[in-house]
Amino acid sequence: MISFLIGSLGVVVAFGVVIFVHEFGHFIVAKRTGVRVDRFSFGLGPELWGFQWGETRYCLAWIPLGGEVRMAGEMDPGAERSEPRDPREFFAQPWYKRIPIVLAGPAMNYLLAFFLFSVVFFTWGNPSLSPDPVIGELKEGYPAQRAGLKTGDRVVSVNGQPAATWAGLAEIIHQSAGRSLTLGVERKETTEAVPLTFKLTPLKDAVTGHGLIGITQATSYVFEKMGMIDAVRMGGRQTVFWSLHTLDYLWQRIVRREKPELSGPVGIATVISKSAQSGMQDYVFLIAMISLGIGLFNLFPIPMLDGGHLMFFLLEGLFRRPVSRRIVQTANAVGLSVLLGILIFATFSDFQRLRSGKTSSTADVPSDPK
Repeated sequence: MISFLIGSLGVVVAFGVVIFVHEFGHFIVAKRTGVRVDRFSFGLGPELWGFQWGETRYCLAWIPLGGEVRMAGEMDPGAERSEPRDPREFFAQPWYKRIPIVLAGPAMNYLLAFFLFSVVFFTWGNPSLSPDPVIGELKEGYPAQRAGLKTGDRVVSVNGQPAATWAGLAEIIHQSAGRSLTLGVERKETTEAVPLTFKLTPLKDAVTGHGLIGITQATSYVFEKMGMIDAVRMGGRQTVFWSLHTLDYLWQRIVRREKPELSGPVGIATVISKSAQSGMQDYVFLIAMISLGIGLFNLFPIPMLDGGHLMFFLLEGLFRRPVSRRIVQTANAVGLSVLLGILIFATFSDFQRLRSGKTSSTADVPSDPK
């Protein structure tokens, strides 16, 4: 029950912070630009509590996921209008003043991601995979699993010789196809002073000729402490790297005509819940990744997203007149259909992954385990 509550709270906080920061970006730039903001809400749905300050209603809403900025006239685009606009309405502003308002949301998501990445590096350090020869997953039916090795076992020797690193262990196994090996293993649940021993014979891989026993390395990390300047530099590198990596991944899928692996609300919530229970470092890093993903996705030129609004404003600046209301409404309908399609596909993929995770008896192991 405690784990469930921690996971649920983690989901609410992560989504709430990321979306609220996005909306706050729109809010603060709209205010600075002179646009009247009628409502600024933390959360979505009906008002739970609020107060009026000046021209804006500030409130807490019932659904604690994100926020809402309601700007005057933002739902009335297009050039066709019989009565003059209030000069403080959103669409009464010149196109070049509206651009910073729509870009402010994604920009705040990027700033949050950069800040959280930097916090992770400064607080916990730069993670790198531990070189220790600790077993992670075992391939069913391979020599290691048949011999009785278990996840978490630490290999300390091979044929009586010390095994100090995973790379050294892998090299010995690769060179020992068809030859008997004796592994000395330390196991956490035993109190034996002498390591356990297991005899096995690596199989020969038909493609590479390497010896394989069917194990993967445990995913554990060591952390190198960093100063503030280095942490900020690494935070910037992570922000740029994950942005370019995401764009490259999507482009490769388009070129190859392959379905991209997408996570919807269910998948993201599941990962957030697990990270909230596994440790603060994983949780903070994941919030940074989600914030970056939302910022990047909102920049795509899809109607209904910030990137779609940006596209219309640039067209208005290019042709020196607003895009017609009929075109905007049609484009928004198409954009909404695209977004709903993406959401349905991602959610379906989420349930497929959850189902395969529940029905599979073994973890996903690479096709050429050591």
